[in-house]
Amino acid sequence: MAIASDQRQSLELTKSLSTNKLSIEEFLALPETKPASEYIDGQIYQKPMPQFQHSTFQIEIATAINLIGKPQKLAFAFPELRCTFGDVSIVPDIAVMRWANIPFLPNKRVANEAPVAPDWIIEILSPDQSPLRVMNKISSAITNGSELGWLISPAQDFIMVYEGDRFPEKMIGKDVLPVLDVLNWQVTVDDVFNLLCLE
Repeated sequence: MAIASDQRQSLELTKSLSTNKLSIEEFLALPETKPASEYIDGQIYQKPMPQFQHSTFQIEIATAINLIGKPQKLAFAFPELRCTFGDVSIVPDIAVMRWANIPFLPNKRVANEAPVAPDWIIEILSPDQSPLRVMNKISSAITNGSELGWLISPAQDFIMVYEGDRFPEKMIGKDVLPVLDVLNWQVTVDDVFNLLCLE
């Protein structure tokens, strides 16, 4: 009961503040919410609760990247990692970092905070989520140093790809998706959507 009450109070606080502009320092001082809240353009937005397809994409894509990137220390995919950079604090569905950009402690353990934009941001559009808001989130990351962004639309079977200053590109079917150049991974849009086939 106490946990539910704390979450409800946190949600109410987030909703009450979402109409007022806060500084990023004020936002980061707020208690964490579940699902996570994000700070973009001086506004607070709470992420939707993930459902089956979202969760399946998240774990399967992150696992596929880590099977390739971790053994050779090339890159690592972190689900739901808070990334704070510039005047933005976001929690990408998947944040992929080049190995050289992962903050490590002297004992070789990964550090706890990510004060940089991910090298590759992957977002999975939920049914009740604003596409424009998610596009703005990816664009904010690209503007602040992310190399690559994917916006996966499960309802429409396409992936929007964001790379640097290029216009976003809609990719479908057998289109081969761009990945970080350190990863030896050739993957198509169909390959990504087939991850939902658990049998």
